[in-house]
Amino acid sequence: MPVDPSRTALVLIEFQNDFTTEGGVLHDAVETVMTSSDMLANTRRVVAEAREAGVAILHAPIHFAPGYAEITAHPYGILAGVVEGNAFVKGEWGAEICESLAPQPGDIVVEGKRGLDTFASTNLDFMLRSKGIETIALAGFLTNCCVESTMRTGYERGFEVLTLTDCVAATSQAEHDAAIAYDYPMFSKPISAADFLALLP
Repeated sequence: MPVDPSRTALVLIEFQNDFTTEGGVLHDAVETVMTSSDMLANTRRVVAEAREAGVAILHAPIHFAPGYAEITAHPYGILAGVVEGNAFVKGEWGAEICESLAPQPGDIVVEGKRGLDTFASTNLDFMLRSKGIETIALAGFLTNCCVESTMRTGYERGFEVLTLTDCVAATSQAEHDAAIAYDYPMFSKPISAADFLALLP
């Protein structure tokens, strides 16, 4: 079924230098998977064409103050790695949205993301509903972490969720492939960038 651009949002999760760009704290961890699908080029094309079609473009970066006071003093799991690497510190180059996907006039930057699920600590839900959005297309990092967490909540809240399978990346090909094969179809409609664009009028 065609997608109505006026009721669709493209949510770009953590396209920040610490992931996307050489020299970023976590770039080496995701580079192989990024390269395997050419995810940055795919995402740039999706953003440009979706923006032109009238799709709402939302950027969802994650930021922490120096010292990570916003989270527990004893982080574990994925956030422990963020703290240990000193990643995504507000005001530093690594936390900036990468130049090739920098927000443009009319785009929305979602503020307040401090954890995995973009809905959890932001006003994303309010913004989507106030704009009459019914369909969200997700792209970003990590395939099996923040993208998947956001996908699951979007599904639970009644949005039509499309996951752009060649616009996401993880820290290993195995984790990336498993998430797309097994988890994504349970909570979203997995689709390639090209197939998503083909749904736009």
